[in-house]
Amino acid sequence: MAQPFVPVIFGSVRAERQGIKAARYVVKAIERRGWEAMLIDPLEYRLPLLDRMYKEFPRGQAPAVMEQLAEIYRRADGFAIVSGEYNHGIPPALKNLLDHFLEEYFWRPAGIICYSGGYFGGVRAAMQLRMSLAEMGMVTIPSLLPVPYVGKAFDDAGNPTDDGFEARHEEFFEEFAWYIEALRGQREKGVPY
Repeated sequence: MAQPFVPVIFGSVRAERQGIKAARYVVKAIERRGWEAMLIDPLEYRLPLLDRMYKEFPRGQAPAVMEQLAEIYRRADGFAIVSGEYNHGIPPALKNLLDHFLEEYFWRPAGIICYSGGYFGGVRAAMQLRMSLAEMGMVTIPSLLPVPYVGKAFDDAGNPTDDGFEARHEEFFEEFAWYIEALRGQREKGVPY
């Protein structure tokens, strides 16, 4: 069986964004498991503000960037969602990036990596994100990977500045792996609709 493929969906477009460091860390952590990871950065995949979802276009007539993302998402075995916390909520770029799709997410697990510039590590945004991801057909794993003080937590390449960071979060990735394997097996048997 092929190794899992996990898009890492990042949701900030701010000029001084620090969360990209966390996203880079997640890509590396997934690749260390021998899985395939791909960073989905809204600065690279410039979707317009949501007017029509991918599924609302006639087959083959969606904008090229939407077709590209739909193909990536259909291949996915799970999604790692990296979200900052803006005013106790999720970043608008992340919500826009996610909302363009729906069926492509069905029956796949999502691991939530949340961050903030302060002590709470984005957990308030993560609670809102759980509700949206569930409505989109994803199963969020019970654990979170919160990153407080994200600007200091990693270097620019996404390497943790705290030697104990990876060991503290190994259970998150183990749990994510369990859900990926379980739901991939069930999807292969068929889905309810």
